[in-house]
Amino acid sequence: MNDQDESVLPAFLGVDPPEGVPAAVIVPVPYDATSTWRKGADRGPAALLEASAEVELFDLQTLIEPHRAGILTGPPILHDGDPATLADIVEQVVTEVIEGGSMPILLGGEHSVSIGAIRAAAAAVRSGGARMGVVQIDAHGDTRESYHGSPFNHACVMARAREVAGIVQVGIRAIDRSEYDTMDHDRVFPAHEILEATDDAWMDRAIDLVPEDVYLTIDLDAFDSGSMPATGTPEPGGLDWRTVNAFVGRLAARRNVIGFDVVELLPHPAHWACDFLAAKLVHRVLAEILAARGT
Repeated sequence: MNDQDESVLPAFLGVDPPEGVPAAVIVPVPYDATSTWRKGADRGPAALLEASAEVELFDLQTLIEPHRAGILTGPPILHDGDPATLADIVEQVVTEVIEGGSMPILLGGEHSVSIGAIRAAAAAVRSGGARMGVVQIDAHGDTRESYHGSPFNHACVMARAREVAGIVQVGIRAIDRSEYDTMDHDRVFPAHEILEATDDAWMDRAIDLVPEDVYLTIDLDAFDSGSMPATGTPEPGGLDWRTVNAFVGRLAARRNVIGFDVVELLPHPAHWACDFLAAKLVHRVLAEILAARGT
């Protein structure tokens, strides 16, 4: 853990807690135990929340103000132990959020924080007799069965996700050979193919592959490192803001997004715009989901 007091974080958008059941609950998870290059993603949730105070409350693309539906910023999940235990803790918290009638929004932290949230969402969908889909927007495949001695490493997130859900992977451009050999390539949309495409038809093909209920996980290294350098494992050749937002908007319109996360922000004083991009992204994804629901 770092020296800052992570037990007290600002509210998302700087808004007051809502009365009644909120549409969304922000779950900060400042965890960074398994990242394998630059450390500091545990500072991501605080930086994102601080920057969110500068986000305009009115969303121009959907013409709504998401905070009016109610957004509650919950206490951070503080854990400095192994990622398997963290997954159990996150699963319990997210289960409580879903059972309380709200949509969970996780803020990472490294990508391993998503495992418990995905398990909780999948269990909620399964209780209704259905199977969930997971849409991953990311530079990395994250489908290693184990990495650095743990199957719950940040490089194993989607291996754990495909145990409980059908997955679709968007923006991928960095994988291990073993991942390539075990991937379902019909469900992978590499960044170079997206960037070379002459239209957005790939978006509908990707969405067609997942069922009605979907959990969305966004690793910020999905964006090109020119626009998002503040992440622990940046990769060149990534997606741009327009593409990610257009895809998220289409996904929200065609599927029921029951929860999402934004992970892997590694704040740096020279790249404060990245903190804002991450905060704006959370606001935009939430706006698209709420607009699609007519909320």
